[in-house]
Amino acid sequence: MTAARRHLVWDWNGTLLDDLDLVVRATNVAFASAGGPAVTADEHRVRFRRPIADYYAEMLGQAIDDEAFGRLDRVFHEAYRAGLTSCALAADATAAIAAWPGSQSLLSMWFHDELVPTVHTYGLTPHFTRVDGLRAAIGGGPKAEWLEKHLAELGLDGRHVVLIGDSLDDADAALSVGARCVLYTGGLSDPARLRTSGHPVADTLTEAVTLAQAC
Repeated sequence: MTAARRHLVWDWNGTLLDDLDLVVRATNVAFASAGGPAVTADEHRVRFRRPIADYYAEMLGQAIDDEAFGRLDRVFHEAYRAGLTSCALAADATAAIAAWPGSQSLLSMWFHDELVPTVHTYGLTPHFTRVDGLRAAIGGGPKAEWLEKHLAELGLDGRHVVLIGDSLDDADAALSVGARCVLYTGGLSDPARLRTSGHPVADTLTEAVTLAQAC
């Protein structure tokens, strides 16, 4: 870890939380509600992107306006909540958190009021100086503006920060505030896409922390 990169921001879904299978199941419930096809985990990892409405439009073969997205988003989250107790942390999540020598926080695009007690349930809250989720009724957009707010609340300049996440949206968010990003291949994105991004890429979270310390 260089003097400049003293704070680590963790992503939640697909990074610390191993929820790929649940996300795919919930996505298929949403697609089925609109008469759409089922998606495999591999397909989802290749095609998923933000804004999520664009991903839904591609997979369903129809335009998705705000009303349609709101309906699909509600169906998705109902199915996701129903299966959440089946999810575990990534195998080396706690070891990776322990390996970072600086301060840490967590930023998720999952709803804040649900995220905070869930993180507490997994016993992780004491490790983070701040936990932030989505403070909006409907999400689906990019992470960048939420990362900017997260760092503002922490009083941190992005140049002092590295983010570990599993998507190109995480990387774009980091770049938008002058932070660095390490991408993790064990989450919701296709590893091949991550490896062509130009950002450091890790196959485990402990490896990601090692790379983050070198940023």
